[in-house]
Amino acid sequence: SPLLGLLLLITQSQCTAHAANVTKPNFVLIMVDDLGIGDVGCYGNDTIRTPNIDRLALDGVKLTQHIAAAPLCTPSRAAFLTGRYALRSGGQRSASRLGSTGRVQVILFVGGSGGLPPNETTFAKLLQKQGYTTGLIGKWHLGVNCKSRNDHCHHPNHHGFDYFYGLPFTYFNDCKPGEGKDVLVDVQVKLWQMSVLVGLGLLTLFLVRVTGLLEVSVKLLVFVAAVCLLGFMVWYIPFELLPTWNCIIMRNKQVVEQPMEPDMLPGKLMKEAEQFVERNQNRPFLLFLSLAHVHTPLFVSREFGGKSKHGLYGDNVEEMDAMIGRMVKTIERLSLADRTLMYFTSDHGGHIEDSKQRGGWNGIYRGGKAMGGWEGGIRVPGIFRWPGRLPAGRVVDEPTSLMDIYPTVVKLAGGQLPQNRVLDGHDLMPLLVGKTERSEHEFMFHYCGIYLNAVRWHPPGSDSVFKVHFFTPNFSPPGAGGCYDTSVCLCHGEFVTYHDPPLMFDLSRDPSESIPLTSVTEPRHGEVLLRVRQAVEEHQKTLSTVEKQLSWSNILWKPWLQPCCGTFPFCSCSESSNITARI
Repeated sequence: SPLLGLLLLITQSQCTAHAANVTKPNFVLIMVDDLGIGDVGCYGNDTIRTPNIDRLALDGVKLTQHIAAAPLCTPSRAAFLTGRYALRSGGQRSASRLGSTGRVQVILFVGGSGGLPPNETTFAKLLQKQGYTTGLIGKWHLGVNCKSRNDHCHHPNHHGFDYFYGLPFTYFNDCKPGEGKDVLVDVQVKLWQMSVLVGLGLLTLFLVRVTGLLEVSVKLLVFVAAVCLLGFMVWYIPFELLPTWNCIIMRNKQVVEQPMEPDMLPGKLMKEAEQFVERNQNRPFLLFLSLAHVHTPLFVSREFGGKSKHGLYGDNVEEMDAMIGRMVKTIERLSLADRTLMYFTSDHGGHIEDSKQRGGWNGIYRGGKAMGGWEGGIRVPGIFRWPGRLPAGRVVDEPTSLMDIYPTVVKLAGGQLPQNRVLDGHDLMPLLVGKTERSEHEFMFHYCGIYLNAVRWHPPGSDSVFKVHFFTPNFSPPGAGGCYDTSVCLCHGEFVTYHDPPLMFDLSRDPSESIPLTSVTEPRHGEVLLRVRQAVEEHQKTLSTVEKQLSWSNILWKPWLQPCCGTFPFCSCSESSNITARI
């Protein structure tokens, strides 16, 4: 009958749709924070134990020249999610009076208005269109609001993630009592000093009036008192209450903990990640697990404390490895391994100037976090695992990028790449499975703030990988291996040295960038400089003016944009949970 035929047709279409969903791969993308490539066993560390990461490499494909698009959190993560350099999305295209100097290269306040622009298309958005359930657990650091407390224009939910649980900002020293301050410390000092001076002036005027030495009007006293109070509030409210404003946990658009309990965070993130996978095991899903490890302040764990040979930092690396092992076990327990692509990386290299870290190691590579194009700040671990689809134990030495995840994931999910914008990443699958031995990245561009710092060229038909540095950060104090006087390297003025001709290295022969090449020592010296200059000209033609996301007006704290649980400014709440910090 017609009714029976209709029922059969509906049933058949449902079965077809279900079969299509079953064949779609799942994705678990794991990104850690500030991890040095030399901190991992399979990348050469023989004293810190990372058996779970090492197993991923043995069971899958290890990339040895995997490059972050920037040596700092916000621009690197923007590029990862969008498949294009951060300058294209406004992540570092600030042209304001102070932002253009390169000092402020990351988002500093949850209550700022800068972030990943709403018109950007992340790979999560494209996977949603393919029927995927998408989740982000952990660190975001790409902004929350634009014009009001509840517009959430930069929020993960508005960038393709159906579910978000974690830190809209990042995990930093202010979040843990006794660990010091991180945000605009010199500005805080100046504001405090000004408040003290005005306060002393007020006290002096009051004493002069009381003793009768001079006639001081009440209006003058009231005016100076108002200035003193205003100065105190400008310093105290944004900065001294920073743990309340920045150290928060959100579930989707709701603040659930403010301020957060730091040592409980790892356990909470892992429980949320496991539950997300369990909820979605029967349909295609994307999980971006963005861990707070091993950014400072370091976590103190009963299970891992004092167990490593590298102090608290080593303990944190080993705890992070255990968290990754726990995620792998979840995938295997649910029999999802054969249809789940797992990926592990770091957003950039280790922060070598952080004395409290005591152990972040970028291996043989020069430099580290925030050092522009020096290899130590941008060469990161890159491991893919997909049993039955990727060959076990394969090693790829070709240049690859975190931006390559975008086209790789979208194509595997059956999606279409955007045609209305420039993408800088390339599909990695031919390289991962061994169909090609050559990377599609002939050139890579390395930025320090808004400035083009260095260019990498992998000439066709050659094993060489030349890198040309137009300028380099000035390490301080002189002779040091980092910018210890300023905590991170800066990209402007007296903080850098320009080179004419540019410094040149062949990473295939000198991965540590220790001996610059000259026209005497390198026959192709002139050719390399010419080809790089031509590539820079072509690259710059593809850049367009975009919104200034990291201008001072966008990054500074705005009370009306501050996420809050409760009635602002009385923001305070704690998750009622039985979660323990045990990994």
